[in-house]
Amino acid sequence: MKTSIHPSHLAAVLCGPHRLNQSSAAEHDRSSRMKLLMAVVMVAAITAVGTPQANALTYTVVDTGQTTCYDNTTTISAPSFGQAFYGQDAHNLGNLPSYTTSGDGLTVYDNNTGLTWQQSYVSSKLTFAEAQTYHTTLNNQNYGGYDDWRLPTIKELYSLSDYRGIDPSGYTGTDTSGLTPFIDTNYFAFEYGDTSAGERIIDAQYWSSTKYVSTTMGGDPTTFGFNFADGRIKGYGTTTPMGEMAAFARYVRGNTNYGINDFVDNGNATISDSATGLMWSESDSGVGMNWEEALAWVQQRNAENYLGHDDWRLPNVKELQSIVDYTRSPDTTSSAAIDPIFDITAIVNEGDETDYPFFWTGTTHKNIIKTGEFGAYIAFGKGLGWMEPPVGGDRVLISLAPDITEAILWGVNQRDCR
Repeated sequence: MKTSIHPSHLAAVLCGPHRLNQSSAAEHDRSSRMKLLMAVVMVAAITAVGTPQANALTYTVVDTGQTTCYDNTTTISAPSFGQAFYGQDAHNLGNLPSYTTSGDGLTVYDNNTGLTWQQSYVSSKLTFAEAQTYHTTLNNQNYGGYDDWRLPTIKELYSLSDYRGIDPSGYTGTDTSGLTPFIDTNYFAFEYGDTSAGERIIDAQYWSSTKYVSTTMGGDPTTFGFNFADGRIKGYGTTTPMGEMAAFARYVRGNTNYGINDFVDNGNATISDSATGLMWSESDSGVGMNWEEALAWVQQRNAENYLGHDDWRLPNVKELQSIVDYTRSPDTTSSAAIDPIFDITAIVNEGDETDYPFFWTGTTHKNIIKTGEFGAYIAFGKGLGWMEPPVGGDRVLISLAPDITEAILWGVNQRDCR
């Protein structure tokens, strides 16, 4: 995968797509000082060493839903152990999505997370200020029989993401009936952007309550959200040159502990999260690699019984996002957006600043045009990009949102391909 950074995306700790077959070294061609590492961190299920099962957890990470395997360009039969591309997301059974719709059809209960959601979304798009207060309207209505609705955090909102979706970026038509969003429409209402009103098909952004602790675009306040049309976490400037941004909102209730980690240093270079039931390698790979290399690197660690375990895996994108710490950023805490219990490699970015890498996951990101060329990453540092000012002039390097891309590695557990 190649890194693709899109000027229209606005934030810093996000997930997005990246081409699978390009090594991070190729990215260095843009700047000899840009040491963009698509790194690796490994994860394993704590249950493999006897800790609590999923139903006792407060922060159950729901599976991505992926069942199809890919190489660098297209779908493939599930690789066998020892073959190239073994160990990707589709090999690993997680907590499969499971929902129950209420009798009145107004709410959907997530049987994994313990969260209850609006089945639909607020009918008109809201500014962030409006989204922050609209829950009071629902509570005053006792909507669905409840009066404790809230705007979801980015971790709560992302729990609904379904990576069986297909990114329509590049699609030039207007008929959306054959498109597949990144949410299960068997249970949740969804609509694409209204092209008749001048919107793009991918204008299906949803607000979260999680604000970026720094700024983007040269000083703009930014809030995280998820786009269920194209499958990316992004940071949205709450105001734009055209005025205040408006986006969809879907409200949630229940399990107020969801998204809160409970890390334990095991004293053996592993970190357990008692909230999710996942065990992580304390350190990352330290060097960048492409996706195929990342998958192979994890399997080599298993062959070596790395840190006393042989069931590490490349985490899926929802697992890796679970350890993002949204209270941190390079600008405000001089750190990566992750708990300092982890040891994360520092890099120098294109702006000659100390920064932190993008990290590979085992999850692919299917595009309607380039079917199998992209995989999902999480950025734990800044997302920089070259922007041309609206009034013209030389491009400037500012903090934007990266797309799903190549990364450093952290690992998880292997299971059979679905």
